[in-house]
Amino acid sequence: MEFTTPLKSGATKILLLGSGELGKEVAIEAQRLGIEVVAVDKYENAPAHQVAHRAYVIDMLNRDSVLEVIEKENPDYILPEVEAISIEALFEAEKKGYRVIPNAEAVNKTMNRKNIRVFVAEELGVKTSRYKFVKSLEELKVIANEMGYPCVVKPVMSSSGHGQSIIKSADDVEKSWEIAKEARGDASELIVEEFISFDYEITLLTARTERETLFCEPIGHIQKDGDYILSWQPMPMSQETLQKAKEIAKKVTDGLGGRGIFGVEFFIKDDEVYFSELSPRPHDTGMVTLITQSQSEFALHIRAVLGLPLGFLTFTAGASAAYKAKNESENPVITIPDDAFTNKSFVRVFAKPESHKGRRMAVVLYADDDVEVAKKEASKIRDTIKDR
Repeated sequence: MEFTTPLKSGATKILLLGSGELGKEVAIEAQRLGIEVVAVDKYENAPAHQVAHRAYVIDMLNRDSVLEVIEKENPDYILPEVEAISIEALFEAEKKGYRVIPNAEAVNKTMNRKNIRVFVAEELGVKTSRYKFVKSLEELKVIANEMGYPCVVKPVMSSSGHGQSIIKSADDVEKSWEIAKEARGDASELIVEEFISFDYEITLLTARTERETLFCEPIGHIQKDGDYILSWQPMPMSQETLQKAKEIAKKVTDGLGGRGIFGVEFFIKDDEVYFSELSPRPHDTGMVTLITQSQSEFALHIRAVLGLPLGFLTFTAGASAAYKAKNESENPVITIPDDAFTNKSFVRVFAKPESHKGRRMAVVLYADDDVEVAKKEASKIRDTIKDR
């Protein structure tokens, strides 16, 4: 693999479709290899915009707008970093010879919960929770009753837990129907899932090229309202159970094909492993790898995209605690106390131009050989941060 100086003819160039905090870290890792980075999002001054060589603000669900940027920039690689993108534009770009990561069909399958669940459960035969799809409130009432309470309701297309809820009784059905409309994506169809009373859940970061597949140590995490608030690595679990998860992750990612890192989520109950969801890109729970691995998930993603050898050293156990805004602001100010900065702790502020209650604005990272200490200290520091 050869690289040229950025901004000159022939430079390796990536186009990020989605420029949030995860895209920002991808951009930084790409630039460490001298790669030219173009960042695209639906709003100005998105985190990756602030570090990219060039930035665009477009309607990413508009086919023509996406294709216009692609054809203008002529990138070597197109990296979708969010779900809400015109899939028609990606398929068209691929037909024209552009390389979509991991590939347009994989993005199509994973951006929509219906597509990925049918692919994984029905085509590959991988174990998942029971599920049904509904398009109306009346259908939701019937299916929720058949599924049994509690059950989980999610829009078929959304991100960061938006629109997701748990129906605990028949009295909650209409409320869950209304919550689903808050999705960042397509809420015209919902998936109703059996509630698995799992012991814990993990993300298994799976980096893939045509030549090799690599697994990071399992990441444990806690979610609230469908969005992660705390993650840690490694998650203590039996080697037998971990091996089952690796086999499923490889089967699914091999089925999807392409290059890049995949965040494969599982529910673990006793020694049973249930596939939950998958993102064909760096995963929010994987921000902990910024301190636990010599090559973070973002660095591994870039290596995989370029077809470079994969591999990393594990430095220590660690945890990441997400800080979510408590206020609405068009110019948010994040206040971090001095004692949040120690020889084991780090804070990453995403510099999002606007905040609203519940929006992820920063992350606290804490490294310690004892993962329980890391979890406790990361959470403690997170709770001292304020925003206005």
